[in-house]
Amino acid sequence: MHTLILLRHAKAEPEADSGLDFDRALTERGWAEARLIGRVLSDAGFRPDLVLASAAVRTVQTWEAASSSFPPAKAEALDSLYEASPEAILSEAVARGAKARVVAVVGHNPGIATLAAYLARESDAPEAGRIGRSFPTAAAAVFRHDGKAVTGFEGFFPPGDAA
Repeated sequence: MHTLILLRHAKAEPEADSGLDFDRALTERGWAEARLIGRVLSDAGFRPDLVLASAAVRTVQTWEAASSSFPPAKAEALDSLYEASPEAILSEAVARGAKARVVAVVGHNPGIATLAAYLARESDAPEAGRIGRSFPTAAAAVFRHDGKAVTGFEGFFPPGDAA
């Protein structure tokens, strides 16, 4: 893996009909945010060839909406990414993304935001403080990664900055 994209799911309904958090779907705003952030990342040259998404409805839908900007990407929905710790998220990305150039992980807070803030601080990124304060729905943080460690920060893309 040369590039790691951490993407938080887009805006979801507060409660699913089933009552289960896992089943919460995207709102109309969420679908629009996910399409927007897909275009923003693609236009910036960040196009995943492997996408690892939590198996929760809202993360799968986030990828579904963003995927039109990344037609050749292979996607996997993983139960292990639902409510995953930052360490588990990074471990899955490194293990499953060993042969991919660009890996995107679509997940949930607090795991995605905590991992992004940590990696940004480790990279001495000027936006590390901003990432640590707020990682809104459909935001993405992009890092260079050599397969063993993060080697640089490429950018922070909250959808509000692109609107």
